[in-house]
This record gives sequence, C-alpha cells and structure tokens, in this order.
Amino acid sequence: MEKVRVAVVQAASVIMDRKESIKKAVSLTKEAGEKSAKIVVFPEAFIPAYPRGLTFGATVGSRSEEGRKDFLRYLENAIVVPSEETHILGEAAKKAGVYLIIGVIEREGDGSRSTLYCSVLFFGPDGKLLGKHRKLKPTGSERLIWGEGDGSTLPVFHTPYGRIGTLICWENYMPLARAAMYAKGVDLYIAPTADAREVWQSTIRHIAVEGRCFVLSCNQYVNKEMYPKDLACFSDLESSPNEMCRGGSAIVGPLGDYIKEPVWGREEIMIADLNLKEIAASRFDFDVVGHYARPDVFHLTVNETKREQVTWENKKEENR
Repeated sequence: MEKVRVAVVQAASVIMDRKESIKKAVSLTKEAGEKSAKIVVFPEAFIPAYPRGLTFGATVGSRSEEGRKDFLRYLENAIVVPSEETHILGEAAKKAGVYLIIGVIEREGDGSRSTLYCSVLFFGPDGKLLGKHRKLKPTGSERLIWGEGDGSTLPVFHTPYGRIGTLICWENYMPLARAAMYAKGVDLYIAPTADAREVWQSTIRHIAVEGRCFVLSCNQYVNKEMYPKDLACFSDLESSPNEMCRGGSAIVGPLGDYIKEPVWGREEIMIADLNLKEIAASRFDFDVVGHYARPDVFHLTVNETKREQVTWENKKEENR
C-alpha cells in the first residue's frame, strides 16, 4: 500500500465506567471507519480512565480507606485480556474494517489478582486481538496503581500499511526503548499519552525525525465535570483546574513536520492521509538502525522473556 488514512481519536473516557467507555469507543470507531480510516488510535488508559488528579488516599507511609474504595472501583472497571470486553472491541474493529489500537487498564488474571497494568491493545480488521503492550515503567504516582510490564510485550505488527508499534507516554523518554522499536522496523509509531504539555510536542517531533517514521500521538480531552461525583476521594479535585487535560493529539511525518497540528480544548477525531513512500525517502540520509548505526561501538540487548514470579523446577508427576 502506498497510502493509508488514519484516525486519531481525542476523546475522554466515561471515567471509572468500563461498560460506558467501551460503548463510546465502539461508537467512535464506527465513526472513524465511516470516514474511511483504516487505522484508528485511542489515548492512553481510555478504558476505564486515566485517573488524573486522584490521590487514592495515599501519602508516604499511609493509605486511607477512602482511597482503597476508589482503587477497588478502578480495578473492578479494568479489563481482563482476553475477555468478553476485548471481543466487543474486536467486533467493533471488524465492523469498521480497521486496525484498532486502544489504551486500557488491564487486570491481571482472575478475581484473586489485583495488579493492574497500563496497556495498549491491538485489533486487526478481522476482529482478532493481535496482541498488547504493557507500559514498562509507570511514571511518578502511577507506580502506586499500575504494575510494570516486561519485554514479552514489545510487539511490532506487520500490516499492509507497514509495521505498527507503540510506546506509552513517558516510555518515549526511554532512549533504549525507542531504539528497540526502531530496530523492529516501526513505520507507524503510536504514542498514546496523558501529557498535554507543550514540550510533549517536541518529543513526538523528535521521535518522528529520529526514527524516520510517522508518529500518531493521542491524548484525551477531559474536564472536571466528567468525573463521577460519588468518588470516595472526589475532594482531591477541589483545587484542580476545570480543564483537567487539554488534549494536544497530533500526527507527525517522518521528517518531523506536522501532518495534523495539535488539537487543544475539545474532543475531535483527527483524520489524515499518510503517504507511506515518505518513510523510505526520509531514510535516504538517516536510517537510525541502518547506515547511520555503529554496531561496532554501540549494542543493545533486549530481554523479551516473560518474567514469572515462581519457577517450578521439581514438579512431581500427578498422583505420585
């Protein structure tokens, strides 16, 4: 394929509500498909929320009962992968005929587990769950509510429109993580985020020109009225501005120029037609893992082994 139409969905979750957030995602995916998009991208933690401004009742050395209630609510609205919820999202991708890439809060395992991960799920236009990426390093207070992913979820997927991969938010400030993505030949670099600062724009433009790839950066637009008033720690938001996250989603070409400039202050589906030939042309004078690399001087080793808590080395045969 020489060209592809993409959609970057700048929208808010239905905060702390998995079911309604999925319904919104399905509706917006359908709308993007009707605009002839073939790749649809949603923000970080779209289902059920990026809990900006909430403390979960935590200070150094203590946690509150109110905070535990909010965490339990967050956990109960997270997604198990795979599950009925991922089937619904897959069906939305299939009906729209798109590759769907969406940020979710993933709950590990069954009801006895309470670890959450900030993940990105990839669905093909046939509705199949292609795979996922778990955030390797949650930032700051995110570490209280999310676990760390490992190297087993660093996929890059081959599609008719090139290789698609992702790093989430401030993972993109990890030079070695970016190097791993480049080494996998990423062409369409997905950067879901919760960062609405102006300096984030410098980051995504740098990644595009460094990796000679298209960068699709997707953030939410959220205001305080969108938060449920019955949160146990709703008072955390009293001193917050009304505009909790102003957006800033953008699409950048492989020479670092905007294809779609950042959108601020509203929800919007951003549509762009990408000329995929620009990727190879841009690498004429700079290919970060090709003629511009120095493997004789620099070498990166990536551990893609799934890390297990327990290894059983002397498992006895059944009934023995």
